[in-house]
Amino acid sequence: MINIPRWKFLTVILLFYFVVNLFFATLYYFIGVEHLNGINADNNLEKFGQAFFFSIQTYTTVGYGHINPTGFLASLVSSIEALIGLLTFAIATGLFFGRFSKSEAFIRFSENALISPYDEGTALMLRMTPFKNTNLFEVEAKVTLGLSIEEKGKQVNTFYQLDLELEKINSLMLSWTLVHPITKESPLYNFTKEDYETIDGEIIVYVKTFDDMYSTHVVKRTSYTLKEVVYGAKFNLMYNRNIDDTRTILHLDKLNSFDKVTLD
Repeated sequence: MINIPRWKFLTVILLFYFVVNLFFATLYYFIGVEHLNGINADNNLEKFGQAFFFSIQTYTTVGYGHINPTGFLASLVSSIEALIGLLTFAIATGLFFGRFSKSEAFIRFSENALISPYDEGTALMLRMTPFKNTNLFEVEAKVTLGLSIEEKGKQVNTFYQLDLELEKINSLMLSWTLVHPITKESPLYNFTKEDYETIDGEIIVYVKTFDDMYSTHVVKRTSYTLKEVVYGAKFNLMYNRNIDDTRTILHLDKLNSFDKVTLD
């Protein structure tokens, strides 16, 4: 309920509200609307409709007073309904508060990771950027490679920490490209284009930052399968200065923009 889309959340709340009151209205109807003092109806549909709205008044503890239960069963059911109403509204209030107060890292990642030229060799690169007017400080990133390999005739999962050129920055205002130099110590060393297309593996990215808007640390995660790694490509710049050179413009639509290059 905390994580589902807003329209689904509201639909569940309204549907639950309707079904509960329909259930209790049915109980009042079968107990007998003559035990609900103040009901004035000429047919069964009107009797059920007034029982339904009496249920709503009881469930929400509004109690307008023009209808009141008489007799043991009707009074017992209305008492139970009032208790359930108090409990469920408390739960719904907590869910609303949890949804609106939930902290979220407004960070987007590139759709692909790249194997790009770097220094005199190559490097694994992926890019991130903030997409709302939030101030993100003390941004820290960690990247892990998971590979499914055969060991002693069995498929086992092994994990490797990928060292980054820069693991922490003071603030994230524009874009940040995470760079893992592929050296002899890297688990990706000697990987070919065919290896990325055939080996079963996943690159897991974990980012932690302090969000000034929420005044708390927030976390963002993503991952790339090896098939989502583009071999031989380089990210294009996604920001530029405006005409009068007074502001920097960040182009979010260029987050995954890259050009193919030839690797030695």
